[in-house]
Amino acid sequence: MAEAGVLRVSDAAREMVLAIRGNEESPESLALFLEINGTANGAYTYDMWFQQASDASPGDAVTEDGGLSVVVVSSSVDRMQGATLDVGENNGETGLVMLNPNTPPGSRPAPESDLSDPISQRILKILEEEVNPQIAMHGGFADLVAYEEGTAYVRMLGGCQGCGLASVTLSQGISVAIQEAVPEVTSVVDVTDHASGTNPYYESAKK
Repeated sequence: MAEAGVLRVSDAAREMVLAIRGNEESPESLALFLEINGTANGAYTYDMWFQQASDASPGDAVTEDGGLSVVVVSSSVDRMQGATLDVGENNGETGLVMLNPNTPPGSRPAPESDLSDPISQRILKILEEEVNPQIAMHGGFADLVAYEEGTAYVRMLGGCQGCGLASVTLSQGISVAIQEAVPEVTSVVDVTDHASGTNPYYESAKK
């Protein structure tokens, strides 16, 4: 995985972008431009397009790696610090996804909790003994962030963070396991910083 400045690009993502760029006219002169264009479900959404690398502005962040130039538009640089462009599943299709540790202002944080109460301890035991051994096979890990008034706040890490199937994992696996074992839990809330583009595929140069 290559890293430079604002954005990391996985090997799989670089290969996919280069393959798509190969269908463009004069592909070697084109860079992948990235820009945050909105928010959805507590995460940023993105616009991605090919454009002449020479069009990058002085305030843009440019990553050069393996024959690929990636340009983060200046207005999005601060909000994409530490992000990773990778390959994953989104709505059942394999494509490019953005894993961004930054969330839009106003995103709901989990309440503070010391997790020492009996219910929290029972939830932690279920996660440790039943849930995590299963999702560990996919490189994932689930952790209890807080428990408050019947709601368990869970954060998913590793292979589960940013995964297009994360909501399915939570609703069909983790939530069921917790609520069956700890009936006091009436809802399970995912507080992971998932950040995936709504359209993982690129369009042709738009300027």
